[in-house]
Amino acid sequence: MASSTTTKVSLKLLIDTKNEKVLFAEASKSVIDFLFNLLCLPIGTVVKLLSANNMVGSLGNLYESVENLNQNYMQPNQTKDVLLNPKAQSSSTEISGFLTQNDVNEDDDEETKLYMCPNKCKFEVTNDNTTRCTGSGVHSPFGYAGHCSCSNTMSSEVRYIENKKVAKKRAFIPNGFVKDVVTFMVMDDLVIQPMSTVSSITLLNKFNIKEIGTLQEKNVEMGMDEGIKLLKASLQSKMVLTSVFIKKQK
Repeated sequence: MASSTTTKVSLKLLIDTKNEKVLFAEASKSVIDFLFNLLCLPIGTVVKLLSANNMVGSLGNLYESVENLNQNYMQPNQTKDVLLNPKAQSSSTEISGFLTQNDVNEDDDEETKLYMCPNKCKFEVTNDNTTRCTGSGVHSPFGYAGHCSCSNTMSSEVRYIENKKVAKKRAFIPNGFVKDVVTFMVMDDLVIQPMSTVSSITLLNKFNIKEIGTLQEKNVEMGMDEGIKLLKASLQSKMVLTSVFIKKQK
């Protein structure tokens, strides 16, 4: 699938018009990959996507508090971006375009540069080469070594030797999560299983559908807007598809 914020996929809903409820949806691999990928999103990303005004509870306030906090209150080696724009440990490139955080960023694999004081006053490093050294420098302009307070910027780059056994890198999944060989059935409460004629008949019996004439098929498209609404509904309701595609959300 193309990496575009206009990407849309289709799914077919089976609607009980009498009760205004989605019984289930027929969904392709792309839809299932999107739904599965929701489990990979860090909670900070979820809050950002839903925005403070749409959040239920207090997580939106917590996110806004971090946004408003002056960087001076953070540890020198920490930035607010870690909390406000967290990266998922795994993500499917097949569904980029639904949620912007899923788009592959070429900078993700770049190493973080580390710096230390040119005088090597302390064995301390920083990722900001404008940070001032807090140690004591050794200056010997005439061959005499004397200690004094050092205020140099920690601008000497140092090399980080990575341990491959413990390194944790973001994993991109180029082909998505599920195989593109079968249509899937998505229930209103996001229970997912492979589609089959037998399962469809079983479900109709389960829902106690007596009048087939009350059932209606409806093709709908899902893009980024619908994806965010679906994410929100999945945190609030067990009638997710109904609330997104049939009933207006409050």
